[in-house]
Amino acid sequence: MVLQKDLQPHSTRAQHSTRLAFLIAGFAGAAWAPIIPYVKFRCGLSDAHLGLLLLCLGVGSIVSMPVAGSLAGRYGCRWIIAIATLAICSSFPVLASSASIPLLAIALIVFGAGVGTIDCVVNVQAVIVERACERTMMSGFHGLFSVGGLLGALGVSSLLALGLSPEIASVLVAALLVLSCSLALPGLLMGQTNSEESASFVLPHGVVLTIGIMCFIVFLTEGSAIDWSAVFLATARHVDMRYTGLGYVAFASTMTVGRLLGDHLVSRVSGRLLVTGGSLLSAVGMFLIAVVPIWQLTLFGYALVGAGCANVVPILYSAVGRQHYMPEHLAVSAITTLGYSGILAGPAALGFIAQVTDLSLALALVGGLLAIVSVMGMLIPHTLLHNRSS
Repeated sequence: MVLQKDLQPHSTRAQHSTRLAFLIAGFAGAAWAPIIPYVKFRCGLSDAHLGLLLLCLGVGSIVSMPVAGSLAGRYGCRWIIAIATLAICSSFPVLASSASIPLLAIALIVFGAGVGTIDCVVNVQAVIVERACERTMMSGFHGLFSVGGLLGALGVSSLLALGLSPEIASVLVAALLVLSCSLALPGLLMGQTNSEESASFVLPHGVVLTIGIMCFIVFLTEGSAIDWSAVFLATARHVDMRYTGLGYVAFASTMTVGRLLGDHLVSRVSGRLLVTGGSLLSAVGMFLIAVVPIWQLTLFGYALVGAGCANVVPILYSAVGRQHYMPEHLAVSAITTLGYSGILAGPAALGFIAQVTDLSLALALVGGLLAIVSVMGMLIPHTLLHNRSS
């Protein structure tokens, strides 16, 4: 492994910047959630048309991730994350203000590319840093992603509830992201992160494919919370539009607590148990959301989903760092790409299912997929889910 001499992956600066980069990624993605109902009603979109528009966000993410993973393997993480942050900041005000469908589609592609790039590259850095430190850190890193998601959803929802327009809220979000990125840059790794020359992208195979499919479903679940929770609360549970962001807040709150406690849990509880049990808990939460027509219990259901999903993805990313089927930067890129295909296919598919039937049934189907993740957790080799002591 070749990295710049003045910054080693086990350094305190690298650890702090990794955490801040996860915070940035979570904040940027979740800040979009409270804006979605405004876009829907401003443009007069049906559920199906909104799902098709949201497809653009997934396209941007999926196209960018293989490129981002390859560039991270060759050049490191620092400037890739900086450029991605600028892409997010330039597109977000457009999403908050435009009523032009073509312009919104382009802005969503750019926004999705920025968020997807950061998500991919910061996980490459996290795998390297965790291995260099020789202790469990992945749940804590992803916990900061959840903190960012909580702050993004709650912060933008609060600004809107106080009477600020979506346009002003988006400018404040962009300014905060630029400031945060400037603080994170010095500790992000530069230089080649893989010691061998390899292809720029390789299709996942072996256990990496199994992990990727599981990530696909969990990311689909998270995407449904980000993109549809506000719409579901507004249309199916008749909650005032100013407060519909609380669905994602409930989801992000329990996920945040679960991940911040995750490194402690992961070092003491079987990784397989956390994956299988957490997936089942999330499935119960999704069924509660879909079936019980009481908005307070809908929020409770989103809280259960967040708690169950909290440590599934961090454990799977740590497993990628232990496998030998693929180089780590390519494996991370592959499973992140496959995982984010859930965000690509999920919101759009849910929109079309909702158009044909209703949104409650679409969310119930997500619960069924989470039950499948629980079964697949039993297929992962024990050695990959065995956790280091902290």
